[in-house]
Amino acid sequence: MRHRTSYSAEQYMAKMRGREETAPGTSPPSRDNVTEQQKRTKTIYIVYVIAALDITWMFLQFSVTPYLAKKLGFNTLWFGYLQTTVGVIQLCGGPLFGRFGDVFGARAALSLACSSTVVFFLLLAVAENPAMLFIHKLPTIFMHVLPACQMVVTDLSAPEKRADALSKLGLCFGVGMIAGSTLGGHLNTRFGETFTAGFGAVGSTFSLLLVLKFIPKTTKSQAPTPGRDSENKSKSIFNVGEITRLLKFPGVKRTFLVKIVAGLPSGIFQVMFSIIALDFFKLKPEQNGYLMAYFGIASMVVQGAVVGRLTARYSESSLLLLSIGVSSLVGLAQAYMQDVFQFCLIVVPMMFSLSVFNVITDSMLTKSVPASDTGTMMGLCASVQSLLRTVGPTAGGFMYVHYGVSSIGLLQFVVNIGVFAHLLQRHLGKTPDHQE
Repeated sequence: MRHRTSYSAEQYMAKMRGREETAPGTSPPSRDNVTEQQKRTKTIYIVYVIAALDITWMFLQFSVTPYLAKKLGFNTLWFGYLQTTVGVIQLCGGPLFGRFGDVFGARAALSLACSSTVVFFLLLAVAENPAMLFIHKLPTIFMHVLPACQMVVTDLSAPEKRADALSKLGLCFGVGMIAGSTLGGHLNTRFGETFTAGFGAVGSTFSLLLVLKFIPKTTKSQAPTPGRDSENKSKSIFNVGEITRLLKFPGVKRTFLVKIVAGLPSGIFQVMFSIIALDFFKLKPEQNGYLMAYFGIASMVVQGAVVGRLTARYSESSLLLLSIGVSSLVGLAQAYMQDVFQFCLIVVPMMFSLSVFNVITDSMLTKSVPASDTGTMMGLCASVQSLLRTVGPTAGGFMYVHYGVSSIGLLQFVVNIGVFAHLLQRHLGKTPDHQE
């Protein structure tokens, strides 16, 4: 299996290099190859646009849900239950969605995700009681636009440039965060929650049209072997064995464990931030929008100007260590912050550690499996985030109510220091062998 995967990767990298791979005395690449590469590049750019729009709509709803929940009588604990519901639903849907993308192709996967987002916003627009606020979360089982975009970028980028290509999706995340937070704050303040949710439905419909118009049916670079395509489609997307077998590849289990353990404390802070902004910082919707826009600017700078350069100069294991070390210091700073100004000082290192950590772990995991299974792997990566959102709101709500914001920061510091020490020991243990 690994020999076949390596051979396919080499074939694909040779095709991506084009003229540089042409040996002396041989003819340059054909016009068809150049045209194919241009199509791949265009598809990647369209995917970046779709990702930026999806993040815009996501942060738009962040300007609606907390304030609507408060109007409907939700306290911090019940809002945590609402967030946990989303985590459980997406935890179940993430791997299945990734498998769906591998079986039926990129266009079908992105169409399903965008259609679910439209339904999500329509249900949010008509939510007038606590039960409807829970019901409107049901479509999130298929709302995996970003993992689907990651799958497409992974399929169309060369392995050695994968981390840089994925980091550009993080740049799109920053753009969407700025646009969605600012737009959501203004719309909610001036027109209310219903109008803002309806605007999100219209925007998601536009994203769906982009998918149907520009995204190819499949983006897999491997040429299908005889019977492989029919064999793949004959397997149900509910085949748990096809999903869990990816965990048997070398290094996958360990990377997943690091992704879960080191990501849990920061995940708790992220899912609780809307409550922290509302209750601890006492921010109004418009002010919260400006703060989220600041997050977006920091994310754009980090992912657009920093991550790509770091991945070109340093190994992924070294960058993983760096991100976890910085995350531990961020947790310590969060434990002692007193106001929103101090928090703004923490935002840049926080966004740096989150961006590098997510990009590097996703890159490491997709490189560990065959190209035909990248969608399933991105679905599993999405399920890790969903797991954090499942545990995070309940644990975060309990910690916030009983021990305050500082307890979440201290948890992040202790956990990440422990993971950092473990990985550093392994890294130093491998260095002599690597040098030999």
